[in-house]
Amino acid sequence: MDVILLERVEKLGAIGDVVKVKDGFARNFLLPNKKAMRANEANRKVFENNRARIESDNANRRGEAEKDAASFKDATVTLIRQASNTGQLYGSVAVRDLIEALVADGHKVGKSQVVLDKPIKAIGLYEVKVALHPEVSVTVKVNVARSPEEAEMQASGVDVMEAMFEKDEAGFVESYDPNAEPGATAETSGNTAED
Repeated sequence: MDVILLERVEKLGAIGDVVKVKDGFARNFLLPNKKAMRANEANRKVFENNRARIESDNANRRGEAEKDAASFKDATVTLIRQASNTGQLYGSVAVRDLIEALVADGHKVGKSQVVLDKPIKAIGLYEVKVALHPEVSVTVKVNVARSPEEAEMQASGVDVMEAMFEKDEAGFVESYDPNAEPGATAETSGNTAED
């Protein structure tokens, strides 16, 4: 189906572009969300007559989004979650959790604006994209930790999981006899009970 884009759509085109998309994508996403209109002669004339208004509305929305983007400068969200000793979360961090944290910090964010490629399922530092407008996006740092102290360590650059599992270099070492029978324990040198 050919459609005329009414706003910039990522990986598709800009305002006024006539693009061919699959019918389901047009019927279920582009047309109901007023991101596009069917490309026929009547709609082309309507679009050309309203092009200046559509572009000025888009410019106004982009300007507001750029003002909002300034408030996101160096935005960091810390989420405290329960996790196993290996760092795997019991559950995951979803878009809803990020929105609640951003709103608590005083940012205006909608569910459709947070772009989370895959759910966050382990502790650590993550970067999440927030699309305030099709042409304006910001990156928010998300710090997922088990405690506020651990969150501070991660924020300062310490890999918490690596620090927890540091190798004990001066640990106990059992002597090994290469000629011993399988399953035999190492013999101690010195006095034995037979002496």
